[in-house]
Amino acid sequence: MSQTQADEVMKSRPLYGTLTPKQGSSHFIVADGEGGDAVAALLNAAPDMKPLAHIVYIPGANGTDLTALLEGLGARVFHPAPSYASASQRIRKVLGDAHMGLQLYVAGTEGLIGQVQRDAIAAGLPHDALTTEQRGSKARRVQCVHCKGITENVTLDPFVCSHCGLNLFVRDHYSRRLAAFQGVCIDAEDPGEVPPSEERFK
Repeated sequence: MSQTQADEVMKSRPLYGTLTPKQGSSHFIVADGEGGDAVAALLNAAPDMKPLAHIVYIPGANGTDLTALLEGLGARVFHPAPSYASASQRIRKVLGDAHMGLQLYVAGTEGLIGQVQRDAIAAGLPHDALTTEQRGSKARRVQCVHCKGITENVTLDPFVCSHCGLNLFVRDHYSRRLAAFQGVCIDAEDPGEVPPSEERFK
């Protein structure tokens, strides 16, 4: 985990690298959107991993769907899912049942990587046990610090909280526990004075 796509990085920001094969008795791979290309590159570079691989793939919120590509790789198990919420029970079960020798790989959006990392930590794995690669959309998963609601796939800053309707500024502070960035009310002192939204996280 030695790279990140951000030019200026806060200490709380996670770092990402490139998916590279590791020795293991099994390989659990979770990806979304363009992360599917990283998975294909990984397994094509190390074809001996395929009979030991369990892939969970979620199409991207931006419309990227590499299901057919990944299904054709010949992994032992391939499970497509429409969202992280629908895949989370399977992911937690695999992590909870993990034995020594399991290798965990995650590729795709920062929101996906953070949620898998959170669930891996809850299952007893250290936070750096994942091999990660960020690919595709830079949209953020943001928690409103006021109502505690989480809005997925935020590309605008400021944006309107999907739960309480406050105008939120997206901070670069990242919470591993929540797998989310923090959103703070931007017009608390001067209600209604909100700068124009910019697409900061494509």
